[in-house]
Amino acid sequence: MPMLDQIDTLFSEAQTEIAAVTDAASLEAARVKFFGRQGQLSQIGESMKTLSKEERPAVGKRLNEVRQTLTAALDERAKTFAAQRDADALAQVDLTLPGTPPVPAGSLHPSTQLLDRAVQIFRRMGFALADGPDIEDEWHCFDALNTPADHPARNEQDTFYLPDGRLLRTHTSTVQIRTMETQAPPVRIIAPGAVYRRDEVDATHLAQFNQFEGLYVDQGVGLADFKGTLEFFFRELFGPGTAVRFRPHFFPFTEPSFEIDVKSAGLRGGQWMEVAGCGMVDPAVFEAVNQKRGDDAYDPEVVSGFAFGFGLDRLTMILTGLPDVRMLVENDVRMLSQFR
Repeated sequence: MPMLDQIDTLFSEAQTEIAAVTDAASLEAARVKFFGRQGQLSQIGESMKTLSKEERPAVGKRLNEVRQTLTAALDERAKTFAAQRDADALAQVDLTLPGTPPVPAGSLHPSTQLLDRAVQIFRRMGFALADGPDIEDEWHCFDALNTPADHPARNEQDTFYLPDGRLLRTHTSTVQIRTMETQAPPVRIIAPGAVYRRDEVDATHLAQFNQFEGLYVDQGVGLADFKGTLEFFFRELFGPGTAVRFRPHFFPFTEPSFEIDVKSAGLRGGQWMEVAGCGMVDPAVFEAVNQKRGDDAYDPEVVSGFAFGFGLDRLTMILTGLPDVRMLVENDVRMLSQFR
């Protein structure tokens, strides 16, 4: 058949041309010449429609054999050129040059490490983790916490107010109120998070800092419960030899209220350090929550509880020996790398 002869002639020509190419560009040109849309093999395939039914099987079989063989030859030559490119690239590498040092491994921020440790200690005592919004309203931040309208904390010089009357929370006690709104006693939660106050930024103050608060409400909760809970926490945190004392204080939302001091031989020369505030939940707080809930789930004649709070950044400074709280937010790798 004339077409079979044409295919064989083209096959021989293609084999010779593919074997003779010297670079990838010439190989691509050969591929287009024989396999492109206007390529010679494609044209032969198009002309098969002019053949008789008796001729088509033999011509089609031969055309497929030629295509497969030439495709394999093209692929093989392409591999050869790719290998040569890799070899040429490697030949340019100077093996005597020093290697690129690895990227130094990062680590958790010291405040994050302390947060994780505090959460673990309280979880061992049955406390659950709770969260709430950073943007709050006055009721959750002040009214529900028995804070009078003329209290200094409600002044614009102390608190960040938004144009719509909302504010940035000044403590995470708001999470305690929101939890009691949606959950009946018993409640045992911890609420870490960012808080915001109009403090002058200096070595011991930031306008945004991290706080850690807790709440336990149930029937029969007394002073011994909250004293034992917090003494256990601070001795786990600072060491078994840590001394803990409770000094009478005043907070609008607790009665009685206390400041907590700790003393440990390995910290700050063994001097007393103020670390937290705490107290028994004021009945007025329970009454405000009941009014919001519309029931008596937190009847102060039936349930009682204690609340506490401390600054995570201050505890981080104590445990790490940092002299300036601003060092915790400057992201200086030279300082942070020592706490890996």
